[in-house]
Amino acid sequence: MPCAHLQIEVLRRPVEFAEYTAGLVRQACARLGISQSMGRPGSALDNAVIESWHSTLEFELRSLEHFTTRAAARARIPAWIEDYNRHRRHSALGMMSPVAYEQELKTGKAA
Repeated sequence: MPCAHLQIEVLRRPVEFAEYTAGLVRQACARLGISQSMGRPGSALDNAVIESWHSTLEFELRSLEHFTTRAAARARIPAWIEDYNRHRRHSALGMMSPVAYEQELKTGKAA
């Protein structure tokens, strides 16, 4: 018999669709040169790139390195991100680092 006093908690998105598509948010994105992307409900494609990046970060820092404290692990993250963006070459970017690719985009040299 279910208990009447139990409440079911629902996970909510940090940004609701109504807020994400609001005129002020669209205007701010346009002003900053940000392209919004919102797939259909249930589609993971909008998050695929960041999910892949996060998986790589998590694998390399949790599986390949050993940290004695959480603070030590957190302190290592900025250096990992810096290395990832400045030195790591990516096949999707023509074997360039993200920073080098972005610089070429700005100069019009990137394909």
